Amino acid sequence: MIDFDEELKGFSPSLEVSQAEEDILSNDLKDIADIVLQMTPDLRAKE
Repeated sequence: MIDFDEELKGFSPSLEVSQAEEDILSNDLKDIADIVLQMTPDLRAKE
């Protein structure tokens, strides 16, 4: 039987995963909610 706790002790994330995580968290990306909030005042101003 596999001892998951023992297996996890030897685990270390690859450098690519660590670098990707840093890049993703440091980026200020807009999500759909940000885009909708930005568009709403523009659309109301056109009415």
